Amino acid sequence: MLPLVTWQDLGSLDYKACWDYQEVLFNQCVDQKLWNRNHPAETTLPNNHLLFVEHPHVYTLGKSGDEQHLLVNAEFLKSIDASYYKINRGGDITYHGPQQMVAYPILDLDQFFTDIHKYLRYLEEAVIKTISHFGIVGGRSSGETGVWIDAEDKIKARKICAMGIRASRWVTMHGIALNVNNDLSYFNNIIPCGIQDKAVTSIQAELGAPVDFELVKSLFRKYFTELFECELRSHS
Repeated sequence: MLPLVTWQDLGSLDYKACWDYQEVLFNQCVDQKLWNRNHPAETTLPNNHLLFVEHPHVYTLGKSGDEQHLLVNAEFLKSIDASYYKINRGGDITYHGPQQMVAYPILDLDQFFTDIHKYLRYLEEAVIKTISHFGIVGGRSSGETGVWIDAEDKIKARKICAMGIRASRWVTMHGIALNVNNDLSYFNNIIPCGIQDKAVTSIQAELGAPVDFELVKSLFRKYFTELFECELRSHS
């Protein structure tokens, strides 16, 4: 029997409100696992989730990030209607905004595989397959997470998808941010992911025209389902 994952499109949602919602689902999953440990005869599998969301302009700094990678002050953030949060995922600083596809898998990896490295590579692969639909060749940069274009060319290398996760008791949260049609100028206010010598890009920037945002999400769901060998159902 394939693991079941419930997917939900939250539309546009404030970052903190979405973070709180993730925490609720994450804690429910962990609590169910702990309950199962003490009640083996009544075991019920924790629920898995895949959330899609667009955030209003926001910068987030991971727990291992350097606050100096935010290049503007609070007054400037207010002037561009952007917020800023220090959060509990891995990685450094990144930006989220409208028309960027953010996906947060909250998975009990005991139902899939207990390998964080494999988990990250599968998320990257789902993105690589998604952008390939538009004729964009994505790849990986050695020693760096996420999806890149021309990763091995130091001059041309540019990042199209950032990643940062949290995992505890083999339960995941946070996830990926794929630049689709979003305004890339907001990345000028940070050193994205703490990497100074590589640019950022988007599907729109690579193609020279915006793409169907809903199609991008649909493609990602398709490849996520194939790679993680799961059954995906819509949240009712």
